[in-house]
Amino acid sequence: MTEKVDHYPMWKNLGLDLEKHDQLLAILPDIYKKIYIETQKNRPDMSFWDFVVGDIHGIRIKELKEAKEKGQKILGTFCLYVPDELIFAVNAISVGLCGGTNFSNYAAEGIVPPNLCPLIKSALGFALGNICPYFNSLNLLVGETTCDGKKKAWEVMEKYFPCELYVVEIPQCKDRPQAREHWIAELKALVKKLENLTSNKLTFENLKAAMEKIENKRNQIRRVYQARKADPPPISGKDALLVSQVAFYDDPDREIQMVGKLADELEKRIRDGVGVVKKSTKRILISGTPMAIPNWKLHQIIETSGAIVVCEETCTGTRYFDAKLEITGKTLEGLIGNLAERYLNINCACFTPNEARTEDIKRLVKEYKADGVVLYSLSFCQPYIIESIAIEKKLKEIGIPTISIETDYSSEDEGQLKTRIEAFLEMIKK
Repeated sequence: MTEKVDHYPMWKNLGLDLEKHDQLLAILPDIYKKIYIETQKNRPDMSFWDFVVGDIHGIRIKELKEAKEKGQKILGTFCLYVPDELIFAVNAISVGLCGGTNFSNYAAEGIVPPNLCPLIKSALGFALGNICPYFNSLNLLVGETTCDGKKKAWEVMEKYFPCELYVVEIPQCKDRPQAREHWIAELKALVKKLENLTSNKLTFENLKAAMEKIENKRNQIRRVYQARKADPPPISGKDALLVSQVAFYDDPDREIQMVGKLADELEKRIRDGVGVVKKSTKRILISGTPMAIPNWKLHQIIETSGAIVVCEETCTGTRYFDAKLEITGKTLEGLIGNLAERYLNINCACFTPNEARTEDIKRLVKEYKADGVVLYSLSFCQPYIIESIAIEKKLKEIGIPTISIETDYSSEDEGQLKTRIEAFLEMIKK
């Protein structure tokens, strides 16, 4: 895993802006070393994830290239609501596409407004600037309508990025009976698109096998999160976040193996009483918008201020695996219905009403024995910012210390955020 490979011919063939790409890759190692290596002690064996980040645009891109040469189709997705199960069932490959850095913003300037969600702007910049080989490896982009910003972003993407785009429409009021019918119809329409793209037919057998594989991957991540309930936790919040982030674009079979191996180690650490912090260290639950690589800022601030993050109620956290998938039924129609039910049980802020998310947070606070909650919203992310006001009030009413944080991908507010977090932790201790 440590052998250096020259990926430049591959990147050039993909049409990347090599100068900008070099600048991006020159920044990441220093950030990673500072956050993951220099400030952590007694980590579990995270060598696989250290390697993945160190070779983030290398071996996986090579695997995608080889898969395409063998006739497989590569699909890029941006959200949990695009079911991996359907994609892998027709022998295609799904890779999660997002942006966790403001490095790429320059490529979207003049195309989108400055006061746009940082995640959307970052993703658009990576695509339009030709600086992300994952975008340039795709046969199809699959968007979704989880927020107004993304709805308009797909229009921009379709106009400026030379890749076919397909958009899945998410029901916004899932408590209505017709929401499930609409969602099933959308999934069936997606199936037709996938079948036409891949020339492979979705069957009961291949869908069931894909459902079992993806659910097994989620089960391994569940085990990692279950281990975080221990006191002291056997893994830091930063490392657990990294595990979840990588799961979005890595090979599912490899994820099952590597995350399962890590979970085995964490469970042994718990039996041996080994933790990454002292027992009774203050425990924080983060709730809010997803955190794409390399967005590790909030975890770093919390975990260098005397506390530890034990859970994330986010799409790069419990929302990824919390809703269980029932792999039952004897017909293809039944399996698709199970898929629809499972994904509708993810409580994203895009839904209205969305009271179930507050209940999720309350439950997770108890399960993970959290001492406080940080409600995290990216700047201009209206759904989560609006929800955070009501959720903070409700949590405080039942005695759960809570703070709302709104930030972007820059480092300019790190000092201010650290001051606020330290004051919040001091209040919890008292």
